[in-house]
Amino acid sequence: MPTPKKHANAAARNAAYRRRQEEARRQELLRKGLPPLPMVSTIPGEARWKKMLAEAGALLSMVVDEREAYFDDRSDEWQESDKGDAFQERSDAITNILDGLDDLALSS
Repeated sequence: MPTPKKHANAAARNAAYRRRQEEARRQELLRKGLPPLPMVSTIPGEARWKKMLAEAGALLSMVVDEREAYFDDRSDEWQESDKGDAFQERSDAITNILDGLDDLALSS
């Protein structure tokens, strides 16, 4: 016996699919704690973008702290070596990115 049809036609099936996809995306944003995008596409999602930048800043801050602790735990010889210098340069680059994020947060 064939499976009974759930939808009257292809348009109804596609509309149901789009609703399921929208709901899945909305649930994913809720799980991440992000506010939804505005309903009108011409309105910017400033609150959502600020939250995402704040989360990125928190992660980068954690990376900077862990790298500093790692660097401080190494011997003076390692800190002054080429590896130590390269490590410190990368840490400085990450700090510059974090400072740029902070500047973005202040300007908005």
